[in-house]
Amino acid sequence: MKKLVGLIVFSIFLLTLFTGTSFAGKLKVGFIYVGPVGDAGWTYAHDQGRKYLEKKVKGVETVYLESVPEGSESITAMENFIATGCKVIFATSYGYMDPVQELAKRYPKVIFEHCSGYKMAKNVGIYFGRMYEPRFLSGIVAGLMTKSNKIGYVAAHPIPEVIRGINAFTLGVRKVNPNAKVIVVWTNTWYDPAAEKEAALSVLEAGCDVITQHQDSPAPQQAAEEKGAYSIGYNSDMSKFAPKAHLTAPVWNWGVIYEYIVRKVLDGTWKSEDIWWGMDKGAVGLAPFGPMVPDEVKLKVLLYQKKIEKGEFFVFQGPIKDQKGNVVVKEGEKLSDSDMLKMNFFVEGVVGTIPSK
Repeated sequence: MKKLVGLIVFSIFLLTLFTGTSFAGKLKVGFIYVGPVGDAGWTYAHDQGRKYLEKKVKGVETVYLESVPEGSESITAMENFIATGCKVIFATSYGYMDPVQELAKRYPKVIFEHCSGYKMAKNVGIYFGRMYEPRFLSGIVAGLMTKSNKIGYVAAHPIPEVIRGINAFTLGVRKVNPNAKVIVVWTNTWYDPAAEKEAALSVLEAGCDVITQHQDSPAPQQAAEEKGAYSIGYNSDMSKFAPKAHLTAPVWNWGVIYEYIVRKVLDGTWKSEDIWWGMDKGAVGLAPFGPMVPDEVKLKVLLYQKKIEKGEFFVFQGPIKDQKGNVVVKEGEKLSDSDMLKMNFFVEGVVGTIPSK
């Protein structure tokens, strides 16, 4: 019996030695959010993923902090997680990238996962979804539903993620409607319903009859409904906020990624990796269509969706021109992941500029 007990203790010691953590009892996982969980957008979608994780994986306890600014305050928030026993921390906004790197050095036995960034470490993984795929599909919807050939895009911050989404959307629009233009207006906010609505109204007043967004609130959708225009949401199904305007929305399903990562932690096989999943894995997709979307539009979207999921069509494949008419992707070529992750140009069909940092 003594030998058996000794063997068990030694096995636990080895597990701790090689994984850096032993998980007797529940694994505590922390989520840090840049916005409120009730934003109906980015943070709401992440929190749905957190709840999905708790439901799907036994032996996991989750905690979260909402509306944490990107910067020094996020360091304090994550250190509070660590002090209360969190062994895994999901930092769910681009601006948490450097704070995560700083903390990872201080706490090498804590596993950090950063969303939408590019900096990795031995105990830091990164994850994201290929949102440009459903963005392209939603562009097809907008291109077929517009009558004015003016489509508005309410954009948050001029970072590659947002620029990539604008370009993918525009490529979808122009695939079915080469005469249409996508007019971009910047808010420089992630979540500010008043600013987002004001920006939406500005493009609606400029003649846009369909608008979309890279923002976290449904305010642009509500502006579209007030003006009798159509809208395409983002992050989650926002149809209940503007049922007469809402055509569809590119949406996130973070839960499948969270489940994958945490199961790896629990079985001792976790390692730092770059996760970038698409529609084929269910990480991203489209919300249900509004009743005003004709069947022929749905069929066109479904055609390209199947091609993308099977790897038969790639959104950023040439020929692609920039705003000035220069070929940036030659025919027969595709942009690499590296090129997409640092995208800093607009494609042909976009009206607007990328502000300098």
